[in-house]
Amino acid sequence: MDNQSFVKAWKRQVAFSLFLCSWGWVSGQLRYSIAEESHPGTVVGNVAQDLGVNLADISRRRLSFGSDGSSRLFSIEKKNGALVVHERIDRESLCGSSLSCLLHLEVVAENPLELHSLEIEILDINDNLPSFISLNQLINVTELFSSPGVTFQLETAKDLDVGKNGINEYKLNPNPYFSLLTKHRMDGTLIAELVLEKSLDREEKAEHKLILTALDGGDPPKSGTTQITVNVLDINDNAPVFDQSHYKISILENIPLNSVIIHLNATDLDDGSNGEILYSFDHHTLPSAKRTFKINSKTSEIVTIDTLDFEDSVFYELYIKATDKGSPKLEGHCVIQVEVKDINDNTPEIIFTSKANEVPENAPIGTVVGFITVKDKDSGKNGEIRLDVSPNSPFKIQPTSQQRYALVTSGHLDREKLSQYTIKLTASDLGSPSLSSQITISLNISDVNDNPPAFLHNVYNAFIAENNEAGRLLCTVSAVDPDEGANANLIYSITESHIHGSPVSSFVYVNSDTGNIYAQRSFDYEQFQVLQITARVEDSGSPKLSSNVSVFIFVLDTNDNSPTVLYPKYTGETIAEETIPRSASPGYLVSKVSAVDVDSGHNAWLLYSLLQSASPALFHISEYSGEIRTLRGLHETDNMEHRLMIAVSDHGEPSMTTTVTLIVNVMENIVHNNPRPQDFLTNIKPAADMTLYLIISLVAISVVSLVTFTILIVRCLRKETYGSSCGSCLTSRSHSNHYIDQYKPTLYLNTDGTLKYMEVRMAPPDAQEPCYTACFPPYTENDFTFRKPLGAPQQKVNEAESSTMNSLGEVSQVRYQ
Repeated sequence: MDNQSFVKAWKRQVAFSLFLCSWGWVSGQLRYSIAEESHPGTVVGNVAQDLGVNLADISRRRLSFGSDGSSRLFSIEKKNGALVVHERIDRESLCGSSLSCLLHLEVVAENPLELHSLEIEILDINDNLPSFISLNQLINVTELFSSPGVTFQLETAKDLDVGKNGINEYKLNPNPYFSLLTKHRMDGTLIAELVLEKSLDREEKAEHKLILTALDGGDPPKSGTTQITVNVLDINDNAPVFDQSHYKISILENIPLNSVIIHLNATDLDDGSNGEILYSFDHHTLPSAKRTFKINSKTSEIVTIDTLDFEDSVFYELYIKATDKGSPKLEGHCVIQVEVKDINDNTPEIIFTSKANEVPENAPIGTVVGFITVKDKDSGKNGEIRLDVSPNSPFKIQPTSQQRYALVTSGHLDREKLSQYTIKLTASDLGSPSLSSQITISLNISDVNDNPPAFLHNVYNAFIAENNEAGRLLCTVSAVDPDEGANANLIYSITESHIHGSPVSSFVYVNSDTGNIYAQRSFDYEQFQVLQITARVEDSGSPKLSSNVSVFIFVLDTNDNSPTVLYPKYTGETIAEETIPRSASPGYLVSKVSAVDVDSGHNAWLLYSLLQSASPALFHISEYSGEIRTLRGLHETDNMEHRLMIAVSDHGEPSMTTTVTLIVNVMENIVHNNPRPQDFLTNIKPAADMTLYLIISLVAISVVSLVTFTILIVRCLRKETYGSSCGSCLTSRSHSNHYIDQYKPTLYLNTDGTLKYMEVRMAPPDAQEPCYTACFPPYTENDFTFRKPLGAPQQKVNEAESSTMNSLGEVSQVRYQ
């Protein structure tokens, strides 16, 4: 066949294959055909086009072959989806002498995952010559039996090509004695027999040389020859004869080796060596049959010498020749047809095809994970397969076509609960007994960002002493995210807000990687005690998920403020003065020192003391209330002016002290008026660091004290006697050493142990001592509390506590906490 003729034939085959391809596409399969020995790069067909894949989607779909070994012969072009020849195709090595040569491939398309069947028919070309095993064949013919019509078996030529390219014709060179008879075997093989057309006469011609030519059906045909030598003999005139010319037997494929399948019998009417018979396989018997069976040349028993396999061959033809020992040898022939019956000796085969072993955890129910193909070489019930998937897994199998299934999701997946599934697929045939096989598939569940990060605590508390340095670590917030990878990569931040009119970022900052929160500035307890911020954590997934948590930063007080003296007011230009009559008796209230400390707790607990006095034995100050009283009566010899230096100290560590100087003038005759608490605060300018809250609290205390004092005086003046109507009276002791500080302080603490306020009361003197004219009801206490909301921008005054005048008209100390 010339090259042009081959191209025309190939085009016809392609046109026919395209017709089949279109039919195969409708039925879910693709089918192409290609001639063997096609050059690499030859286009077989366009898989992408036939699958309906757009040219723009070819790179995304990533067409490729499955795991079948035949896929190495072909490849799919990535740019256009064309199926091209990749390696040399030799049909004879792939399919042998089979008339049909179909390669079954599987095409896998991704995004979404699809599996398609592809059949490629390999077309035969006439690339092999017919050949004979023997170049010379010898036929001995006795002249006694050389009657016309006698036939002689000839060796069959072999041609690796099939169909019309196989053996199509035998020719014999012209001669007057012999002609050629051809016929087909059951498997379609053409065989030739030599027919005697004219009686042979050994004396006329003892040897005949013939040329037998075998031609194939190619265009042009190819041929092979063998020489036949016919020797004309005489003597032996009876050939062996079998009981039957054809035998049919059936055996199971699992028959043991060396089992006798048949015992033949042939007879020869001759005597002696001319009647002795030897059995053998005729040359028409295929080599595969000779490898499977063996005949005993003497007993004619045919036994198995190799295992039978129904899946390899279901039928054998044994051509038996019985030859006597005469001269010339005569032969008898018969044919044994052996049918092999199937047994269930092949376990099912499972092939799982998937381009990825990961499934996203948010995959919807019904998502295709992979394709499953099951095969069984047995036939009938032995080849029917039932496929099962391991229970209690969120996967199931769905049939897509015969012996093909899809593994799909049947439930919701959660990587945080189980990140990998081990799925067992079991294929069982319906034979008896049933055979089964099993494979294990490991599927990883890939993460999606479906879990927001969560802080380890619902709230975080941090404690730091005021006046801290900038950059001080306050606390660490920590969160966890059950996702993985970028979905669990956490970033910490502070939610932007304002405190005291300033952005929260000016107070604190957070390390985005560790969650450490640091101070941006020094904190002042007197400015705010609690700073509330909101910490935020965000993962790096898509979309990003986040969580918030409240962080309370408690500023702890340190003793960084000295006491502030409210009364008497002392400046560098003026010094406060008080006036007392010379007739003042012991215990006379000279003045009252009022002071506050903006610190809290022990840091704000004040003690009063006299540092310097012109007459040390004349005045005494209460260390808790700050009241200055006389210890004795004034003498004529006492100075008219006394300079008192008073120290006000807190209980901090270290203690801080403020001093004030008070000048006490002694006058001979003055109208006696008990000093009132509001007098101590008259014309007092508030300290620069006191806010409106402090001013309001002091004014309220003064007004309440004045009203209370006035009511008490009116009530006492209505009584006829003082002893029975006074709840308490101010007594005077003749000796100054009996008077010294009868005050008893009572401390009230907060729940955290810090000082809330202090109540000072004077222990009443002996009841028999005379009362002064001014007498008051029992001591009462009023609390005035001023609280500032957490995080308020203005200066905070937590509590301002004061008590009303006691029986001596005294005012307790104002305390800030």
